[in-house]
Amino acid sequence: MLVRPPRISLPVLARCTRFSTVNTPHVNEPLKTSIKSQTNSEPRSALTEPELASMVIRGRAIYPPTPLPRPHNIPVASLHFRSHHPFLLDTFAHFAEHAASALGIPASRPVHLPTQRSMWTVIRGPFVHKKSQENFERRVHKRAIKAWDADPEIVNMWVKYLREHMMPGVGMRVTKWERAPVGIGQQVFQRGMEKLRLDTDAAKVRALADKIVQQELMASDSDTPLQTVADKQS
Repeated sequence: MLVRPPRISLPVLARCTRFSTVNTPHVNEPLKTSIKSQTNSEPRSALTEPELASMVIRGRAIYPPTPLPRPHNIPVASLHFRSHHPFLLDTFAHFAEHAASALGIPASRPVHLPTQRSMWTVIRGPFVHKKSQENFERRVHKRAIKAWDADPEIVNMWVKYLREHMMPGVGMRVTKWERAPVGIGQQVFQRGMEKLRLDTDAAKVRALADKIVQQELMASDSDTPLQTVADKQS
């Protein structure tokens, strides 16, 4: 982790006082007191990610990003990268790490997943080279990054930024977990019950049953004369 640079360069002041030709005490004493105050001061605090991002550091992209703590250790997203070229895959995974660190998302280092290997054996030709065969191989390299303790909007911003700057030859699959509020089960149950048509009133159910019985009796009475007339004609 980088350390905040001091405001006054102590070696420069020490070199100036050593090679200074002025030996008057009223000139050298302020320099000595300033050096002592700088050396006896409290330890310098570590740089935060916004301060580090605002500084111009040559080769900053080569080094790993600033690790961020995980206060609650709740997973929010998982990114899987696939590619046939390991160099492109590692480069884009490193880019995704720096993007997550710049957005304040605690993320893990890229994890190497097992390489998927596929082989095919085909004949060289159907006529002359029928007995000659040729082998082909394809390897799919995989990496995974997991993120914790981040707001869903920040995670969506991170995924959108990665898709806009997607590297050719690298595929990405995103799995996100969103936090549900307390009592979500009761809310879902109430929504389901509202869609159902339930009549809990016993009087309404009894009246509906009597109506159905009367309709069935009327239908049966209307069918009996037709049956008697048909019997007489036969």
